[in-house]
Amino acid sequence: MSKILNILEPVNYEEASKYDAWRAAMYEEIESINRNHTWDLVEFPEGKTPIGCKWLYKPKLNADGSIEKLKARMVAKGYSQKEGIDFDYTFAPVAKLNTIRVLISLAIKHKWQLHQLDVKSAFFNGDLKEEIYLVQTKGFVKKGQEHLVCKLKTTLYGLK
Repeated sequence: MSKILNILEPVNYEEASKYDAWRAAMYEEIESINRNHTWDLVEFPEGKTPIGCKWLYKPKLNADGSIEKLKARMVAKGYSQKEGIDFDYTFAPVAKLNTIRVLISLAIKHKWQLHQLDVKSAFFNGDLKEEIYLVQTKGFVKKGQEHLVCKLKTTLYGLK
């Protein structure tokens, strides 16, 4: 059983890249990042420290436990950021549980229909005031541009 779980939820890029389905999930994530113009590839500026990034993998399940889809998420290693240098505060754009409860109560009272949706890349809409540079992610380094870094234009999961 644990062998199956390891295949379903790889712990690193090397493990995930062995499977077509996980490679497809990573390509989907990179395409989403590119569509949202999350970064520009630039020369590495002196005096700056690039933040690393890594892949996280999670199978999304249906109610019956079957696999709906495989989700790969590229995240920044924000734990290496230093307060006052790389960031001024930590921000995570998520809804508060009380807000959701109020909305559900209003829907019940007014007999509104409720629908659930998944915003695939909600975090990419966050504002970014600091200059933050990422190393190019494993498996997706641009050929002939290996020396460049990603200058973030919008937020990315894992940043502070």
